Amino acid sequence: MEETKKAKKKIQVFPIVNAIIMILLVIITLYPVLNTLAISLNDGTDALRGGIYLWPRKFTWKNYITVLQKDNLLTGAYITVSRTIIGTVLALVSNAILAFIISRKRFLFKRGLSLFWVITMYVNGGMIPTFLLYKGLGLTNSFAVYVIPGMVSAFNMLVIRTYMNGIPNSLEESAQLDGAGYTTIFLKIYSPLCKPVYATVALFVAVGQWNSWFDAMLYNRMNGSLTTLQYELMKLLSSVTNQGASAEAMKNAIGAVTPTSVRAAATIITMLPIICIYPFLQKYFVTGLTLGGVKE
Repeated sequence: MEETKKAKKKIQVFPIVNAIIMILLVIITLYPVLNTLAISLNDGTDALRGGIYLWPRKFTWKNYITVLQKDNLLTGAYITVSRTIIGTVLALVSNAILAFIISRKRFLFKRGLSLFWVITMYVNGGMIPTFLLYKGLGLTNSFAVYVIPGMVSAFNMLVIRTYMNGIPNSLEESAQLDGAGYTTIFLKIYSPLCKPVYATVALFVAVGQWNSWFDAMLYNRMNGSLTTLQYELMKLLSSVTNQGASAEAMKNAIGAVTPTSVRAAATIITMLPIICIYPFLQKYFVTGLTLGGVKE
């Protein structure tokens, strides 16, 4: 009886300790975001005094106005949304097809190609050879440079392949007995079963496309019509930081803003779309990673 009571006490203690730990983790995770939001909504000059934690001391929209009045911001937002949607779709389709091919037991070159893709995860040609290659292929100064180079990713392909390897081969064999080809098997059997891992990879690619700005600076910096939102915000942060010593000019033009407050507003604008999308994909994200990492 005593052992049973002790066991019950242990069972009752665990949920309490677990809840406390989870609450602490949530607070640690959310605090930087909420603090950045508070600074972005606070008067820039007042924010320099410090002491802002979870709530703005002097509420203002001037920081966001400064960011949203940036030239080419709408163009950059359009290009960023376009590259995120198109790039995610193309990357998901290409990686899924490659993963399906590599996961077939009858494919003779699956080991060689898998090793080839793994090597590309650790070795690359470098910035200058890559730039010369893209220029020779006519990808520079074009929208294609945002989506074509990212269509194939060794990591994403291996994640999908690992997930597909966990699908029973009996499904494919039964479909082949009914006369189904590989295209039908991929589209009607494997793809519906791979929705969790597809959502996971789509989230990976979408976040990468949304946050990318270096390729815009490197390949399309001379073409304002192909700029991206992140690149425009990066230029804004650079200009605001350089003008930090002469804050009076910014006060007269826009209001009491500082590099710190503008940086916080730009950060919130950048992360807001991903924060809105992530809750809808989170369950697929967890399922795709856990099931994709299990081998029977």
